[in-house]
Amino acid sequence: MAPTAYDLDLDKNPANHQPLTPLVFLERAARVHPDHVAIVHGALRRTYRDFHNRAKKLASALAKRGIGRGDTVSVMLANTPAMLECHYGVPMTGAVLNTLNTRLDAAIIGFSLDHADAKVVITDREFARIMKPALEAAKVKPLVIDYDDPEYTGPGERIGSLDYEAFVAEGDEGFVRAHPGDEWDAISLNYTSGTTGNPKGVVYHHRGAALLATGNVVNCGMGKHPVYLWTLPMFHCNGWCFPWSVSVVAGTHVCLRQVRAGLMYELMAEHGVTHLCGAPIVMSTLLNAAPHERKPLARTVQFFTAAAPPPESVLVAMKEAGFEVTHLYGLTESYGPAVINDWHREWDALAVDQWGAFKARQGVPYVGLDGLTVMDPATMEEVPADGQTLGEVMFRGNVVMKGYLKNKKATDEAFAGGWFHSGDLGVLHPDGYIQLKDRAKDIIISGGENISSIEVEDALYKHPAVQAVAVVAKPDEKWGETPCAFVELREGKEASADELMQWCRQHLAHFKCPRHVVFTEIPKTSTGKIQKFKLRELAKEA
Repeated sequence: MAPTAYDLDLDKNPANHQPLTPLVFLERAARVHPDHVAIVHGALRRTYRDFHNRAKKLASALAKRGIGRGDTVSVMLANTPAMLECHYGVPMTGAVLNTLNTRLDAAIIGFSLDHADAKVVITDREFARIMKPALEAAKVKPLVIDYDDPEYTGPGERIGSLDYEAFVAEGDEGFVRAHPGDEWDAISLNYTSGTTGNPKGVVYHHRGAALLATGNVVNCGMGKHPVYLWTLPMFHCNGWCFPWSVSVVAGTHVCLRQVRAGLMYELMAEHGVTHLCGAPIVMSTLLNAAPHERKPLARTVQFFTAAAPPPESVLVAMKEAGFEVTHLYGLTESYGPAVINDWHREWDALAVDQWGAFKARQGVPYVGLDGLTVMDPATMEEVPADGQTLGEVMFRGNVVMKGYLKNKKATDEAFAGGWFHSGDLGVLHPDGYIQLKDRAKDIIISGGENISSIEVEDALYKHPAVQAVAVVAKPDEKWGETPCAFVELREGKEASADELMQWCRQHLAHFKCPRHVVFTEIPKTSTGKIQKFKLRELAKEA
């Protein structure tokens, strides 16, 4: 491209160009609002000054141990102050933060540690039962640091050589963070739940994290000093980047280890919570709270949900309970939510059934996402905007992952044709809003977690009494969806539904196990292909 007059002698220099990074958000909040409460956790109140200083001390302590650019620090933590500190302290060294899914089994965690080449592991005492065998099985031998949360009183043990608080105390508040040499530098690593075989490592860069974090502020209407309740696990896509978003507007993080109705209402009432995110199970938990658990809310709480669209009845009930629900959509590969059901005020006047239908749509691109459409993956042409023609949902923009770690083949396939292929099937409405209709590879989304039907089927096929099996999603008011297994038994063999569910619990993470088992002849095409669309209908009645 030939230079123009606007290019001559107008070069990038340190005064006019700095790599985008979300790390500056905490620095600014600590400078402008040092005494504002940044973190609430039980009796703990931590200001932005203290939050920033502790993040710097964590970074300093890591740097003293040789951690720097390109190293991986894996963390197995609940929604605690330590998890928030890691979102800043780890990348301050130039290292990459790998937040581990606390619901996965030891084998998958061990694979992730090896694949990431983890140099340091910070683990909550609660998860020792998973991390101990995972670390024993892993080839890497990282420095293991135990986090003992005073708000946790359940079972667990210390498995590391250092205590988190003692480790942070080794650090220096005067630590000067490493600036990313390029905003394309990796900031975090998130593993998918694994739709087939081992999970893939999704790499985020500083630029994408900064843009999605500010996009959350704009798209979710977060004004100055919001109060954010941590019902969404921070290990999910780095908490959809909200650990960085809240600092943009000097908000308050209200930490929550477990989603419990009474405690959620108590915290919302006590701290004036303005925003929270979560899967349908969080809505179900709030709506099913006992009368004595409910507390009056001083304001309407903005609730952002993803996964399977909530039923119309749930949306209406949430509105009556004082929550404004907004549907989001995204994937691990898009830093979490990159699509929002941007609501039009005139839609409030629609009849209830129409209102619910509009509420259930996934929506339009986030501010920060350049392109969103539905295409025929074979021709890479956009489908007609008729709300009927199925195609694959595709993304393009700066809030799409850097790629899959050590997996060029999968990266190239995901980006074929210059678009990110989501694997989700949907339609494009005349007004440009997209709506999901099915999920490629039959992924089941339960409580916000991706479950591969193939993985569940593989576990059931290992049972000696099982001849054929097919697993599909069954709608569930609490979890959004749960696995439902249709099984054909071998001739002369017997097995009960309870026996097969217990079998799965021995071979899978518990959240992946089917909650319903139906013994029946599985419908197939003339070529022997299982007709899962028929099974989905049967699952609704099972």
